[in-house]
Amino acid sequence: MLAYDTGKFDSLVFILALSTVIFLQVLSNLANDLGDGMKGTDNENRVGPQRAVQSGAISVKAMKKAVILFSLLSLATGLPLAWLGTRGMPPSLFWIFIVLALLCVLAAITYTVGKKAYGYLGLGDLFVFLFFGLLSVGGIFVLLTKQWDNLVLLPASAIGLLSAAVLNLNNMRDIENDQASGKNTLVVKIGGNLAKKYHAFLIITPVLLLLLFSYLTTTPGYLFGLLVYVILFPHLRTVMKNQQPRELDPELKKVALSTFFFSLLISIWILI
Repeated sequence: MLAYDTGKFDSLVFILALSTVIFLQVLSNLANDLGDGMKGTDNENRVGPQRAVQSGAISVKAMKKAVILFSLLSLATGLPLAWLGTRGMPPSLFWIFIVLALLCVLAAITYTVGKKAYGYLGLGDLFVFLFFGLLSVGGIFVLLTKQWDNLVLLPASAIGLLSAAVLNLNNMRDIENDQASGKNTLVVKIGGNLAKKYHAFLIITPVLLLLLFSYLTTTPGYLFGLLVYVILFPHLRTVMKNQQPRELDPELKKVALSTFFFSLLISIWILI
């Protein structure tokens, strides 16, 4: 929608981008289920919905096939996206986006899969910020507009931080089981009290970023996205007062949906 607001929009590139990110999201969820299931992190002590591999509803072999399938689907739309999105631009950009597409697939899988899964090393938040924020917003903006605008880093960072907040909250909920299972998430590394302060940073900073973006672009309408803080500020108060990590599970849906509606509300303003 930021691209649409510049007056430059390509419907086919948009459809390919939307398809690619959906395939990548499904891939990351399947791979996460597979990796945690194989490592034993998903066990009887896990909080939250039961996983497919953990419960035996899907075998490891079948889940591996699903991971391969969605890896191929992601590339099946991601590679044409790179080609169509960079037409008329320097050839080097095409190859940069090809590499980025491959890295997206690799990052989606290796969050929990493999001996050196980065989710087990406390690097999940960084990768979420980069791939769900900077790359997904900034990269797609370039593919749609054929240009770059440094100001796009502000809303891209806001989305990246809110996405990282979803992961942080998930890891706060699972801190006890993760610690016992050897999954050294950032929350395990810094502890529950610091994780709460970090969560406040992830939730509040997007407000400042959107205010700055709105000011620099002289577009007050972008602030329409801040309506989601009617939910997020009470959510943050709940998190800060929490003493039982398991009780954070209902809060996950609030942050995930608020991140979606943050984008949707800004998009609605742009469209009208």
